[in-house]
Amino acid sequence: MTQFDLIIRGGTIVDGTGSESFTGDIAIKDGLIAQIGEVAGDASEVIDASGLIVTPGFVDIHTHYDGQATWDQEMAPSSWHGVTTVVMGNCGVGFAPAKPDRHEWLINLMEGVEDIPGTALAEGITWDWETFPEYLDALEKLPRTIDVGTHVPHGAVRAYVLGDREQPGAVPTDEDIEAMGKIVEEGVRAGALGFSTSRTVLHKSVDGELVPGTTATADELVSIGRAMGRAKDAGGYAVFEMASDLQRDWNEFEWMGKLSREAGIPVTFAALQSIAKELPLEEQIETMRAENDNGANIVAQIALRGNGIIMAWQGTVNPFAFRPSWQAIAEIPWEEQRAKLLDPDFKAQLLSEANDYSEAPTDIIEVVMVITQGWALQYEMDPDFDYEPDASASVNARAIAADVDPQEYAYDMLCRDDATGFIYLPILNYAEGNLDFLLPLQQADDTVNSLSDGGAHCGTICDAASPTFMLQHWVRDRKRGGKISLEHAIKRQCRDTAVLYGLEDRGIIAPGYLADLNVIDMERLKLGRPWLAFDLPAGGKRLLQKADGYACTIKSGVVTFREGKWTGEAPGGLIRGPQRAELAEAAE
Repeated sequence: MTQFDLIIRGGTIVDGTGSESFTGDIAIKDGLIAQIGEVAGDASEVIDASGLIVTPGFVDIHTHYDGQATWDQEMAPSSWHGVTTVVMGNCGVGFAPAKPDRHEWLINLMEGVEDIPGTALAEGITWDWETFPEYLDALEKLPRTIDVGTHVPHGAVRAYVLGDREQPGAVPTDEDIEAMGKIVEEGVRAGALGFSTSRTVLHKSVDGELVPGTTATADELVSIGRAMGRAKDAGGYAVFEMASDLQRDWNEFEWMGKLSREAGIPVTFAALQSIAKELPLEEQIETMRAENDNGANIVAQIALRGNGIIMAWQGTVNPFAFRPSWQAIAEIPWEEQRAKLLDPDFKAQLLSEANDYSEAPTDIIEVVMVITQGWALQYEMDPDFDYEPDASASVNARAIAADVDPQEYAYDMLCRDDATGFIYLPILNYAEGNLDFLLPLQQADDTVNSLSDGGAHCGTICDAASPTFMLQHWVRDRKRGGKISLEHAIKRQCRDTAVLYGLEDRGIIAPGYLADLNVIDMERLKLGRPWLAFDLPAGGKRLLQKADGYACTIKSGVVTFREGKWTGEAPGGLIRGPQRAELAEAAE
């Protein structure tokens, strides 16, 4: 009788292909799936999955664990939500290549763009690298609960080549562009999965400066694309990833199409309803498809819910941040701050004040106004909060129903539970007050479910929980419109995301594929209430959110989480370049 390492028995197998689910066993040996169906052998461990679903591990292609991955083995919060593979280095920010005199600059860039505490990054990162290949070597030293792959980030590349010349609006020479291309090509040949850039006014350094890619020319970007194509032809794999405001006069899709065709690589971008984008989402998709009809391979990354901000007194943002009374206490210790906030006299004084926008960034003043006055667009986060809230759940509607001024209602919400209350503000992807527009996009072959920003926006969001939200909301609980099937949802979060990045060894439950799996109780699956933790290096804060219903998560045949708790196992590592399934014959 064949001896396996692990057998999962009697689960409902959702295999990642989109095919109809079925009941069966899964046998695992040496980190790979060995048999599926009726398994007759025995194993060192047997998991009873009766009444549960078994899925591939989730593949999250839009994260920012670039610093955290160098010191943290658990890789929370993504690992708490069934994710077994992440791709980081998105949006043009990261930490390699890095000359010693640019460390602080790169930290300031990451802190400003991704709201990751700079003090945590400064204490946590060891900087035992300079070049991008050396960064990959450093990542390879630490075992983790998940596999990590990464892009070469534009901001770091430009800082490395231009040095002190890297200022807002800097124009690189032809020699600079050639040098950047060589760095990117070297990175992809060493195992990077692509290159990333950012071209949105929403992305700035902590000093308020636009990120380097914002003003890059099409010639610079296409030249880097050609370098990626050369590395791909040598056996690497390269995806060009971008966040952009998609200004009409930039003709972004024109150069994206040219780059994709010339380099023979996929280009992927964040497709969102955004007040910063000139092109409506429908036009973004239409223009992308016109380029694809002309031989390009452009893929839109879509979010699964409204993207925005969770506001809290201890978070990065709150609606009263521009009131003089708040600014007077913003930097004092939390215990003193909380006492002030719960003082009726302080509350009355703050609510009597007007917002002072003199220090507000003018290019995102619309966002600032929504944060500080958009009561009809802000929502109370109840214990069973629905991330697709209707107008009756808004601060404005609930204040009217309670016969209270909306600003006072918002203040009181934040003061609940000993001043740890939350307000949800979906700035992006919620222009119509619902998520109906995402339903057809989730059925399209030229879109992928993405944009979790796992590891980032530590004081404002926790969208690393997106895979759980997909199953809980879109598959099971959605009340305000159509749903998607379980089989399709798993394909979207596993196989589709993996294939885009050349990770063909995962995302499917079949013999020869990585034994990256989730065993999930769909009836119990539920997102928990977010909370602010101060557990990053130097006491850095981050919003976290757990979930019930994950019976276990398995990485490369090893159980990493049971009922949401880390087992201490760390079988994950670094992904270098494209991955191919062994497609082993089923064990005898």
